[in-house]
Amino acid sequence: MLEQRFADITVRLTGGTDRKGGGDGPLVVLMHGFGAPGTDLVGLWRLLGVPSDARFAFPEAPHEIPGMPGARAWWMLDLARAEAAMTAGPRSYANEVPAGMTEATEQLVEMLQQLQSKLDVPNERLIVGGFSQGSMLACNAVFTREVNPQGLVVLSGTPVHLDAWKKGMPERTGLRVLQSHGEHDPLLSFDAAQELRDAMREAELEVEWIPFRGGHELPMPVLEGLGRFVTAASAPPGAE
Repeated sequence: MLEQRFADITVRLTGGTDRKGGGDGPLVVLMHGFGAPGTDLVGLWRLLGVPSDARFAFPEAPHEIPGMPGARAWWMLDLARAEAAMTAGPRSYANEVPAGMTEATEQLVEMLQQLQSKLDVPNERLIVGGFSQGSMLACNAVFTREVNPQGLVVLSGTPVHLDAWKKGMPERTGLRVLQSHGEHDPLLSFDAAQELRDAMREAELEVEWIPFRGGHELPMPVLEGLGRFVTAASAPPGAE
């Protein structure tokens, strides 16, 4: 593993010919969720059944969460409100624009540009996504900015700023998307995830939907699906 800084974000690079992001294979960029450490998803690259040349980048969110050692955030949340929401049950946040998401998106876009330049990764060899808050950040970059990857990964995410996302979706027609969500997720609404799925399909994005009987997590069926998705989405044109 190689640790480097891009756009003031610590990024851990794995996989590839040297297990440090080397070579010319596809690049999979995955952002962790709110409250997780920057290393949270790094171990995934060893679990996924993907080509040996596949490269992975695991960015670490820039914000520390007070009172939670090691926990990071792409943008801060009102913890008291989040706790109250958990008590009431998951709901939709589709009409909200989280404070700090715009700044996080701009930083992510700059980080991706630097990563692609440094590692020589064209858009057609790039997959971007994440888990929970990390997936929301990825969606905002893809649907409201000029981030145009070969694949988008939405793991236990939820729609926010959905009107703006819907406006950008037609420009991503044909984009391959892997989306998963637990039917009993206590944090983020399963129904809201389905709303996002339906919006992407209506815009003619190629969405693979993996629901599962679980909560806010990454069970084995999702990891197996992610491995297949990375393999297919990163294949050269005409290779499938």
